[in-house]
Amino acid sequence: MLHILVVDDEPPARARLKKMLKPLQAEGRIEVVGEAGDGVEALDFIEKNKVDLLFLDIRMPEVDGFGVLKRLGDQDKPIVVFTTAYDSYALKAFEANAVDYLLKPIQKKRLVESIERAEQWKQASGASDDTRLNKLLDWLENQPDEEEPKKKTKGGRVRYMQQISIPYRDRILVVPVERLVSAEINDGITRLCILTDQGDSPKPRIRQHIVNYTLEQLEDHLDPKAFMRIHRSAIVKIDHIHEMIPWFSGRYKLVLSGNHEVIASRERSKLLKERLMVDLKK
Repeated sequence: MLHILVVDDEPPARARLKKMLKPLQAEGRIEVVGEAGDGVEALDFIEKNKVDLLFLDIRMPEVDGFGVLKRLGDQDKPIVVFTTAYDSYALKAFEANAVDYLLKPIQKKRLVESIERAEQWKQASGASDDTRLNKLLDWLENQPDEEEPKKKTKGGRVRYMQQISIPYRDRILVVPVERLVSAEINDGITRLCILTDQGDSPKPRIRQHIVNYTLEQLEDHLDPKAFMRIHRSAIVKIDHIHEMIPWFSGRYKLVLSGNHEVIASRERSKLLKERLMVDLKK
């Protein structure tokens, strides 16, 4: 039986992963012995408890997933399966060094494959594959700081994001920001509403994707001439607004491409009206 610790700074992500692991726990193959919301808490738990397998998020405050890996003791080091919503360089590192990873949102099939791989490693060596982990650590030490979506400057001019990386099944989609209809957060989970290829359909459709970016990160790196924060939990692309319907207490309901609807806050509704009127006069 594998004793598992789930480490992620987002409570909904931990809850979802634990729920997905329940069928395997019912079979007696695994036992989820604990969860941790950050790297420090994870290291403290591992020091005091038996952990065979670590599902470890990469992006966490203070001590991130790689920091946890570097601080793990040499004795009884658990098998590590990283979980990540983005990061092309991290994925390349995993592929090059055969350290397993799960791309968020985690798929059931890939989760089962990771458990099976961990069972094989444990049976083969009685511990994690230190050679692979050490290779990954050596690789990390020679890499620049992890890339984030960020605006760049060229000749003193700010350049905002032109495309965004989105995890989808076993791959990463690279989507032009023109197809980003909205970014919304609910229960700590950020979802992007992306305009899909219409194919034979004359009506635009959207698909939602879960990402690990915060709205603050996105707002800071999306062009403010094209995007607007219309609520503390939503950003929309101005060009995708088709209707503004009066709502309660001075608020407006926005109808976006694909008939997606978002409610703007009272103050932002006023600012949005003013902005649209200014654009109309140009």
